[in-house]
Amino acid sequence: MPISPMNRRQFMHKSAVTGAAVAAAGTVATTPAQAAGPVGGAAHRKPPRTWSFSILGTTDLHSHVFDWDYYTDAAYTDKAGNSVGVARVATLIKQQRAEKGEDRVLLVDAGDIIQGTSLAYYYARVDPILGTGTGTGTGTGTKGRRAPEHPMAIAMNAMRYDAAALGNHEFNYGIDTLRKFESQCRFPLLGANALDAKTLRPAFQPYTVKRIRVPGAPDIKVGILGLTNPGIALWDKDNVAGKMTFTGLVEQAKKYVPRMRALGCDVVFLTDHSGLDGSSSYGNELPYVENASNLVAEQVPGIDAILVGHTHTEVSSYTVTNKATGKDVVLSEPYCYGMRLTVFDFDLELERGQWKVTGTKAKTLDPKGVEEDEHITRLLKADHELVVKYVNTAVGTCTADLSAAEACWKDVPVMDFIHQVQMATLATGLSSADAALPLLSVAAPFSRSADIPKGDVTIRDVAGLYIYDNTLYGKKLTGAQLRDYLEFAAKYYHQVPVGTAVDTATLTNANSFWDYMYDTAAGVEYEIDIAQAEGSRIKNLAYKGTPVTDDQVFVVAVNNYRANGGSGYPHIAAADIAYSSTNEIRQLMIDYVTTKGTLDPADFAATNWKLTQGGTAVFPA
Repeated sequence: MPISPMNRRQFMHKSAVTGAAVAAAGTVATTPAQAAGPVGGAAHRKPPRTWSFSILGTTDLHSHVFDWDYYTDAAYTDKAGNSVGVARVATLIKQQRAEKGEDRVLLVDAGDIIQGTSLAYYYARVDPILGTGTGTGTGTGTKGRRAPEHPMAIAMNAMRYDAAALGNHEFNYGIDTLRKFESQCRFPLLGANALDAKTLRPAFQPYTVKRIRVPGAPDIKVGILGLTNPGIALWDKDNVAGKMTFTGLVEQAKKYVPRMRALGCDVVFLTDHSGLDGSSSYGNELPYVENASNLVAEQVPGIDAILVGHTHTEVSSYTVTNKATGKDVVLSEPYCYGMRLTVFDFDLELERGQWKVTGTKAKTLDPKGVEEDEHITRLLKADHELVVKYVNTAVGTCTADLSAAEACWKDVPVMDFIHQVQMATLATGLSSADAALPLLSVAAPFSRSADIPKGDVTIRDVAGLYIYDNTLYGKKLTGAQLRDYLEFAAKYYHQVPVGTAVDTATLTNANSFWDYMYDTAAGVEYEIDIAQAEGSRIKNLAYKGTPVTDDQVFVVAVNNYRANGGSGYPHIAAADIAYSSTNEIRQLMIDYVTTKGTLDPADFAATNWKLTQGGTAVFPA
């Protein structure tokens, strides 16, 4: 629906973050016919006693516009046959609006919009929306040209989003890039728990209020509250420390939901970038729960439904009973990348001049059976083709095929490539004292499908191996801390007793510990005995053939996500910093290939760890 959002400056000035001014600012613009009221004899009809409307929801789009995989240079495919991209979702949205009426549909997102594909990276770093890039593209970002508009802003404006919650990945490219994206959006980015570090007032609009016009009856006021993930304080510490702080979802919902009800909201809808199982990947590093949607539904009265994000899971409909009221709250998470669209349907009844929700239900729709929207395609085809050309730029050659297919259970050369780049970069930036310490590296196998082919190496080949925008750190760990770190990583494997066959299809991802969370190490030798219980699996830990002692000190190359506490690894967040950089590890890898000209595994491949079962190698060399 068309909206007239209040910009941030106006919002902060007028409301002093009370939220009172937001209600007026977020109303739905009406057509002349609607403004005139009922036509003909309709003015004498009895006012309607019931009404219905829908809220459509997306989440974790991660800058997927088209059904395309930039890393494989082909249409997206997965084992489930999913499609990706907002271009297909836009078709479903048009169908919903046509079926239910334009004035009965709102559209909301739950965050993680501007990071995740080569398209996102291009407009953040190569030809950035800030207009400060290298100018290697043909966009409008440098050399006096107008900075480009972000493709996701173009798409979401065209699709007429009403609001979006902030995701944690919105902060990956820094606050300035996020603010620029915000300025390009014709809908508010909501984050009631993203606070200014100095004033502790919301740094973003906390909520907006939309009006559903009902001919001959009062408007239905729909309050949309947005909450982001408190883990941002850890995961993007370098970008937000001293600038913003992030509080808990339950705490902020308890603050704002009553305000929204007091403003006359008939429906309170929450869009949040937080899963719904009450867990936290960062353990006790923060006092606030990472995946708290279920807790909000259970503990905060007055919420009718929640659009869930963050965990890249499909939850068509999930019901939580609020402890205080006994009322059911409906939650839904529409997977990720535009693979699904959630439809929340609300039924209301007019009682004594006020609308009451009488029924709420949710479902997800699959867009793979529809065509991409022609309007979105026309708007963004040129941007897409520009990025395809960029990622197919050759930067060097490789002497052998380097595959990550077995990286989750074997020490493979393609992972040693990452370790080599991290350690080589770190070695050039350490103080003389730290340079005298043993140097190690830890890294995770982000993608089992990654492959650097023999022959020409392109940007997309390297980007497919390192898919995140992480930067490089050096942290100091003792030998005892290193062992704890590796033991924590080893819980990734299911226990397989001696004498039991090892099946790689069921070996990994124990404890909901996913591939991106599992770190391997280079620079030390060790074994992981999967026959042992968790906490007792690391065997024969040595540095250059000599057993590692508890008090030995190492400098460990690690990405910023892990260095700041991501995935809950012990010791690393509190460890002393020996090195830090704002350069993305992925770009360091591209630069390595460009400088060397030839990527040769003979320069870096080394088998320094292996899985064992009762001391016997599971996969003999």
